[in-house]
Amino acid sequence: MKLPRQARRSGAASTRGERRVAILGAGFSGLCMAVRLAKAGIRSFTIYEKSDGVGGTWRDNSYPGAGCDIPSHLYSFSFDRRPDWSRHYALQPEILRYLDDCVDRFGLRSKIRFGVEIVGARFDDAEALWHLRTRSGETFTADVLVTGLGQLNRPSVPEIPGLEQFTGTAFHSARWDHSSDLAGKRVAVIGNGASAVQFVPRIAPDVARLHLFQRSANWILPRNDAAYSAIAQRIFRSLPALEWMHRAAIYWALETRFLAMQNRTGRWVAPLVERAAMAHLEAQVPDADVRAKLVPDYPLGCKRVLISDDFYPALARANVEVVTSPIERFVRDGVVTADRRHRPVDTLIFGTGFESLSFLAPLEIEGRHGVRLGDVWRDGAEAYLGTAVAGFPNLFILYGPNTNLGHNSIVFMVEAQVGWAVRCVEELFRRDAGWLDVRREAMDAYNRDLQERMLDTVWMAGCHNWYKTASGKVTNNWPRFTFRYWLEMRKARFDALAWGA
Repeated sequence: MKLPRQARRSGAASTRGERRVAILGAGFSGLCMAVRLAKAGIRSFTIYEKSDGVGGTWRDNSYPGAGCDIPSHLYSFSFDRRPDWSRHYALQPEILRYLDDCVDRFGLRSKIRFGVEIVGARFDDAEALWHLRTRSGETFTADVLVTGLGQLNRPSVPEIPGLEQFTGTAFHSARWDHSSDLAGKRVAVIGNGASAVQFVPRIAPDVARLHLFQRSANWILPRNDAAYSAIAQRIFRSLPALEWMHRAAIYWALETRFLAMQNRTGRWVAPLVERAAMAHLEAQVPDADVRAKLVPDYPLGCKRVLISDDFYPALARANVEVVTSPIERFVRDGVVTADRRHRPVDTLIFGTGFESLSFLAPLEIEGRHGVRLGDVWRDGAEAYLGTAVAGFPNLFILYGPNTNLGHNSIVFMVEAQVGWAVRCVEELFRRDAGWLDVRREAMDAYNRDLQERMLDTVWMAGCHNWYKTASGKVTNNWPRFTFRYWLEMRKARFDALAWGA
């Protein structure tokens, strides 16, 4: 006998017993999934978090000056908006506090298993269950597996000879060594990406000498950051509709940035933005020689466009050097570049980003018939709606392949994914089915269309970026406006899915 709809939706009763959902990661994605499941009446879920606290990337990245390059009011959940953000662009401690408070506001703390890292997940065809294995050897089972591990969680350190010989202090920006006192030290910063743009201005005034080793220059626009006044915060608190309008205005302003990333519209939009970026550079770096090193040699948008009010002034300091000669090797007391110059340093800081193409690693996932997800993705990760992969039933990947952005808030994308995933879980439980799986033909058709649309983006230009594989396939970014992704997720029907007992 079929159970009443509400009983099955709650996950509390089923002919199969209690239906369980396992969520990996307590960052933005995992918490969003948990809140939406609870709102749908599904309370039988557990969040497995490898660290001892929530926050994900906002817990890991605690370097000086760490903050978001999306305005605060948009870089937050639509169902948990805050009227009292302190700044237009929140810094890491405030974002982390927001997520920690979110856990308590929605009663999620008892649902989180801290200090539990899931390293393996295997789908059992006969039982229609996911078997999870932890690093410590514990095992768990779940009907549904949701990964909220993100794309930017594994620090990348380039393979440069001699690092093991260096006798000073060395660390990656995402694993900042807060016990290391940089005052009066000679520091080498390897890389000049989004993290370096934030921490270099914070450490430059204190160090004796800072060498910034740059592979290629970035397009950088003004951040125009400012604090929200107490009056503005009170207005947003007393008039929530105004805060919503402010959030909407930010969203649509950022959405227009994608015009510069499409080849069709970028031909007339990108030059305008490039001129603004060059004016920003010229206004903040008076030295012509330094300025020449900071002019990008690739189209705007091919790599991530950065925003900063204080990076250029930091590079203009007398104790800072921008080095464009490639690093040849590290030695015991410093760095040797291809021009044979030796620069003695006490500390190496790697601002070299993340292993963005290794989706879900080091987690090993086996789907139906023992197929490994790593093997399926050997030539580049792809998924249906960036969320489901054929052959891996009851698996939902948040912030998955081709859901990253170059212009708007990833939280918006995650909420769209979660909405679809929760509808699928509800339907799975309503039908009392064993599993659901995206049809291979639906996934292939979706990705053919996606890669065709990718050809009209600047990411396919010749520059080296973290969005694409060595073969040139873009696996990270979404090639359309974000509202189009939201629409696709809203209209997605179950006819792309197969259902099993």
